[in-house]
Amino acid sequence: MPAKKKQSWLEKNWPFRHTETRLNADTNLIKLVAMITMLIDHLGAAVFPQYRILRVIGRVAFPIYAYCIAVGCAYTRNIGRYLERLAILALISQPIYVLALHHTNSLMYACSFAQDPLRAAFSFYVYSWKDPSILLTLMVGVGAIWALRERKLFTLLLVLLLTYLLKDSLDYGLKGVFLMLLFYMFLNAWYLSLPLVAAYMLWWGLQGGAYHAFGLSFGIQIFALLALPLIYIPMRSEIRLNKWLFYAFYPAHLCLIYLIERWGDLMNLVFG
Repeated sequence: MPAKKKQSWLEKNWPFRHTETRLNADTNLIKLVAMITMLIDHLGAAVFPQYRILRVIGRVAFPIYAYCIAVGCAYTRNIGRYLERLAILALISQPIYVLALHHTNSLMYACSFAQDPLRAAFSFYVYSWKDPSILLTLMVGVGAIWALRERKLFTLLLVLLLTYLLKDSLDYGLKGVFLMLLFYMFLNAWYLSLPLVAAYMLWWGLQGGAYHAFGLSFGIQIFALLALPLIYIPMRSEIRLNKWLFYAFYPAHLCLIYLIERWGDLMNLVFG
């Protein structure tokens, strides 16, 4: 009978197989904040670009989504199913995303819908992926966390390398994926997580020169630091959000933005 392979201490005590969080566990409340601030951000990007404050408020959304991804990967029983749900949502949302947030390109309209509607629809959808939504970044983050959790370090390096190569296509890019990893790595140790995440987000925010204060120049991403109290202060709101409502909100809010943008055209069409 072959002898069993002896596990090393590191394999037995791998510190990144989390099953809970010791940060703010009231994820329903912060998900609600993330949805509202994302809507505000996208309204500022697509409908009211003259109001810069909307984009500032919107910086709160991504760190919360990054944290929720980390928590979701810790609590889920099947990370593959979790990734599958995100993938389905991304496939559904992509064409709505590019229309609502003005990310269309000429290749999407290369075929005439009047002459060949099926081919035109296929072309429209395929080329919409030249500018993928944030959901693709979240999916990459889930993949990176899975590789870390399962101690597949070579796979993790490949995921990070792919993220770097796709940095011009992925929303928030490698910085966003690393933020998700950072949240996940220290879910059970707020005293390590808070200073590390805050320092990382401060470094990120100081890149750019659109804003000036106290002799410093910084980018709009500095305002993402406003999300940290929601992530690190324990709360008990007792808010309950349906899981599917959280997923459905993404394409629904994009449809709302698109309708708001087209409201004038719609009124002219109806009332002539």
